[in-house]
Amino acid sequence: MDLFRMLGGGARFDKRRFKDDIEVFQPKATDTGLNADAEAALTTELDFFKNKTHDSKKSKPVKKAQKKAKQEKGSGSDSDGDVASEDENESGDRNEDKDSDEDSDEESEEEGEEEEPTGFANTEQLAVFRNHMKIRVYGTDVPNPFRSFEGLAKQYQLEPYLQHNILEAGFKKPTPIQMQAIPVVLHGRDLMAMAPTGSGKTMAFVLPILHDLKGPEKAGYRALIISPTRELATQIFNQIKKLSIGRKFKICMLTKATAATQGQAPHLRQKYDILISTPLRLVHAIQQEKMELDRVRHLILDEADKLLEQGFLEQTDEIFAACSHPSLQKSLFSATLPSGVEALANTFMRSPIRIVIGSKNAATETIDQKLVYCGSEEGKLIAIRQLIQRGGLKPPVLIFVQSIERAKELFHELIYDGINVDVIHSERTKAQRDKIVEGFRQGKVWVLIATELMARGVDFKGVNLVVNYDFPQTVQSYIHRIGRTGRAGRKGEAVTYFTNDDQTYLKSIVNVMRESGCEVPDWMLAMKKPSKNEKSNLRKKPLQRATINTMSSYDKKKIAHKRDMVANSKKRKAGVSQDHSAKAKRGKGESKEAS
Repeated sequence: MDLFRMLGGGARFDKRRFKDDIEVFQPKATDTGLNADAEAALTTELDFFKNKTHDSKKSKPVKKAQKKAKQEKGSGSDSDGDVASEDENESGDRNEDKDSDEDSDEESEEEGEEEEPTGFANTEQLAVFRNHMKIRVYGTDVPNPFRSFEGLAKQYQLEPYLQHNILEAGFKKPTPIQMQAIPVVLHGRDLMAMAPTGSGKTMAFVLPILHDLKGPEKAGYRALIISPTRELATQIFNQIKKLSIGRKFKICMLTKATAATQGQAPHLRQKYDILISTPLRLVHAIQQEKMELDRVRHLILDEADKLLEQGFLEQTDEIFAACSHPSLQKSLFSATLPSGVEALANTFMRSPIRIVIGSKNAATETIDQKLVYCGSEEGKLIAIRQLIQRGGLKPPVLIFVQSIERAKELFHELIYDGINVDVIHSERTKAQRDKIVEGFRQGKVWVLIATELMARGVDFKGVNLVVNYDFPQTVQSYIHRIGRTGRAGRKGEAVTYFTNDDQTYLKSIVNVMRESGCEVPDWMLAMKKPSKNEKSNLRKKPLQRATINTMSSYDKKKIAHKRDMVANSKKRKAGVSQDHSAKAKRGKGESKEAS
């Protein structure tokens, strides 16, 4: 279009000659009563203002042009050659003053309203808007973002129930990822979207899916959403239920029970429209022929970088193979997308559009990030107890450790200190994990100790503090961990403890802090970066750390002695009970022989 504008920049269109044709396609709202010259001047001025002002302000240049034309007509001769009388001129002046007063009133009213336009006048305005919202796009034919949900509804004719549910869910203003990602999905393009945690990525793919599916159909699964954890899958399920009120969509969150039910009664598969699952559960269902995905048109990978790692990659490949619809649309969403994951995604996506909100591999600016040097493992437990004593541990608080064993150890230490704390990890049952998450959401649990299980996607409202008790193994892990706070524009705090063993990997976290707008000491910026081999080794295997325990050697020996005594007493009791049972059996045998 820019090329055509350049080619036609010097062309002139005789609007007086083709006046009748113009009126056919652009009829005037009111008859101005102007002659041909004045009408042409008015039309030219209207065209000038058309691309400069918003639709709601078009009336201002029209009135100004009309007044100018009337002035020219009144000051000159009429068609009979008579000169206008002084009374008419005076009345015209009074009318002009009145019109100018009305115009000033209208201008002040319009300045107060500040209506948001739905489109962009030119590419420069679009570029300024994206730069202001920190939206970066890569790809061809990228759809324009929208500025408000009202503008989205008008542009794409959203269903009334969706508009109502957006307002009821409390979404007043779209976030940058929603502004740009929703139009891309609605246009049917493959998408790689990277945005900070807590920025509304779930809404960015749920809304266009519901809009495209229109309503429930008994045709089988038409949308598939994969998440790495069951907790995140549950959260997505609840979000879809909230936004689909008014349309009886059948949504299935795949569990052991639902997979078995559909395996026994295959006709039940056709009743569902949307499927949400973790990869391993879905692969088992596919292999046992309990799941048919040939009608899936939307495939969403939430936390895509995790799903495309070595641990999940084979399962993800099998899911892709089962989704055989010719017009399958793939979308990847995550807070972090390493270059290796992007290169892998390009092999199975069709000319994808890539969206980056903010800086790549950076946390949201609403999180106050701090690094605390503790010296050794014993120093970390002292540091967290000092944090508790000075009132810095304001619930709700999330504490991350690198393994299940260390989560249990820290749990016992904080329980001993009288802290209202609980621990969640993969060894806990589904019922236990659900109960702990619900208790944490309701405020019954103040401090929650977790492994990487809770580091991705799970949305806890109002988490004030995240403590990285153990240094994260990767930059991506750090970003996802601290992203549990500072969500949806709220402020949060993240504290990361590091020891002498962690200093080699410190520079990677320092770079994230700097990109996120946090103040970092100069000596940290001057530190040496870890090598690729060092990063790779840490990613594969965490550092060996001492046991989380502040007891003295005397106390440890005392506890060990007590444990031995308890164990010996149990053995003695078990031996006595065995002797009694043996004697009882011998007594019964002797009585039988006597009888």
